[in-house]
Amino acid sequence: MAPGKKLYFASDFHLGTGNYANSREREARLVSWLDIIKADAAEVFLMGDVFDFWFEYKTVVPKGYIRFLGKLAELADAGIKIYLFKGNHDMWMFDYFENELNATIISDELEIERNGKRFYLHHGDGLGPGDTTYKILKTIFRSKVCQWLFARIHPNLGVGIANYWSRHSRIAGDANSKSEHKHFGEGRLAVYCRELLKTKFYDYIIFGHRHLPIDVQVGEQSRYINLGEWVNYNTYAVFDGEELTLHRFEHASAG
Repeated sequence: MAPGKKLYFASDFHLGTGNYANSREREARLVSWLDIIKADAAEVFLMGDVFDFWFEYKTVVPKGYIRFLGKLAELADAGIKIYLFKGNHDMWMFDYFENELNATIISDELEIERNGKRFYLHHGDGLGPGDTTYKILKTIFRSKVCQWLFARIHPNLGVGIANYWSRHSRIAGDANSKSEHKHFGEGRLAVYCRELLKTKFYDYIIFGHRHLPIDVQVGEQSRYINLGEWVNYNTYAVFDGEELTLHRFEHASAG
């Protein structure tokens, strides 16, 4: 990493959830955050569920989010590398963001090393013990057959069905988040971290998905960080070349 440059990590924006006004306000917060971090960002890792639903038809993508996408394009044009992880709400990303933003799309985990620190990155869905039903559904939804069949549905109907499913999934996810926060040291992602560290060392294991900002020791020199979300917390993580820290973005309201 170049001196003075930083890595930024954020997850679970769920753009599109709630009513239009709520989603636009959340988008405005994100644009303000991106505008601030572009001054010293080397790489930006957006770690899943950026959108409450996303599907790329061959010639159509979901409408909206133009200010957010424009700001990402501004960062990309400035030479800042962008990574987009597939979450459980936006797993149907294909090549649109690669072509438009030169972004790297991450389907599952990504392992990186920066300034001698090792990172394990994943959205967090389908990891750890239990959650068998979702793991089966994830395999089905990610299959080429399922994607081909969904692409045959007219976008008006397809997006409507997906938005209904997405709202149901988010509510279930929030309930699981509260349980994980109550037992954050022994939640399924923390269990997964400890199992992972038995085979390989990482300084930082970073997930989203659980919707609650968490920073917990899972090994003698290893930490599990959950990035939280931007519906309530506006939290993100920063690596300054030496240390990784969680932060909350405070966005001043207009007027």
